[in-house]
Amino acid sequence: MKRLLVITLAIMLVGAFTVSAMAVDHEFGGYWNTRFFSASNFSGDDSESADGRYVDTRTRLYYTAVLSDELKLVNKFEMDADWGDEERGDIGADGKNFEIKHSYADFSLGDWNVKLGTQGKAFARGFMFDSDFSGAIVRYVGDDMVIPFVWIKAFEGGYGEDANDLDFDFYGVDPVFNMGDLKLNPFVLYMTTAGGGSLDADNEWTGWSGTVGLDAVAVYYLGANVDYSADMFSAWLTGIYSAGSVDVADDYEAAIGTDSFDVVGYLFAVGGSLNLDAISVHGQFFYATGDDDGLDDDEASDFFVPAGQSYYWAEIMGYGTFDDQVSNGSPGDAISNIMAFNVGVDLPMDSLTLTVDIWNASLIEGDDTDLGTEIDVAATYQLLDDLKLKVVAAYLAAGDATGDENPTEVGAILSLSF
Repeated sequence: MKRLLVITLAIMLVGAFTVSAMAVDHEFGGYWNTRFFSASNFSGDDSESADGRYVDTRTRLYYTAVLSDELKLVNKFEMDADWGDEERGDIGADGKNFEIKHSYADFSLGDWNVKLGTQGKAFARGFMFDSDFSGAIVRYVGDDMVIPFVWIKAFEGGYGEDANDLDFDFYGVDPVFNMGDLKLNPFVLYMTTAGGGSLDADNEWTGWSGTVGLDAVAVYYLGANVDYSADMFSAWLTGIYSAGSVDVADDYEAAIGTDSFDVVGYLFAVGGSLNLDAISVHGQFFYATGDDDGLDDDEASDFFVPAGQSYYWAEIMGYGTFDDQVSNGSPGDAISNIMAFNVGVDLPMDSLTLTVDIWNASLIEGDDTDLGTEIDVAATYQLLDDLKLKVVAAYLAAGDATGDENPTEVGAILSLSF
């Protein structure tokens, strides 16, 4: 009898687990690429210190557990390998670079949707923020609008007396209103910490180990994205105004010459495309304020974002396809103290698309401001339905702000997605 009870219990447990597993839908996806690229003269001189030829591979695996229409668990994993690197891609191939990109619960309660955990988010096309973070996005979903409320935990101060003062948090809201061919996306983002921050020499936020000590930071950003699309053309614009204040740590007041400084900056960007039967023409322009005296007075007039800013543009000056390094003098994807103009064409030909872009960029402030004129040529070929090859060649006619040598970059990227 006892044996029969044990067998019956085992069957019931197996059945329970089987029913539970069958109630969960499993969604898998991913992305893979291998890049071959060569760069020269990125250092701004003839030292060849930034020259190199590289091959690397990136794999991203996506797994989502769909428990119901209202509840799912989203996970994204990433593995990188630089070919020949002793930590990840040498003989033996025991890769150690494994990252958890996203892991969050996604659930809906009536008209409200919540994403809680490590996830990604973009504000203002990346001109202000585009990165992964830990935090929450709570969205109200209406018929023609979505209103997200965002909390980003940028830094955790830990335990101890006054440790909470070190916390660095972002709070934002960026509703999207769909009005036929027009989409309006106003936004506000507030960044704050009660004390203990730092900037490096390039005004980049470095957590708590930089060269310039800060206390309280309270900076906010106001702006909007506007998008219009029609059958033959589309247009977009973004405007951002930043303001606020930053207190300087006591130990740095004498060196900087002030105990605090005001943040006042702005960014404007516009772009669009015209689609014809055999050709597509596109272009864009952006302008972000600079500061002619750095932190030497009580005002920071450059468009400055402490962390999370990322907007890719030209291949050499703006990271582009290979996102490994940028030419000397360029702010890269952290758009600040720069004006840039682009015009380009796309030529689709069956499975092949040829793209040619011309960029001209200059700094707003500085002794030398001309970054130069860049030409980028890319050919994208669809080898199979989910497999494509992209070949890129780029050349920058360097301006005074870039250096004496003209940077070049060539490479190819083979990618698949599923």
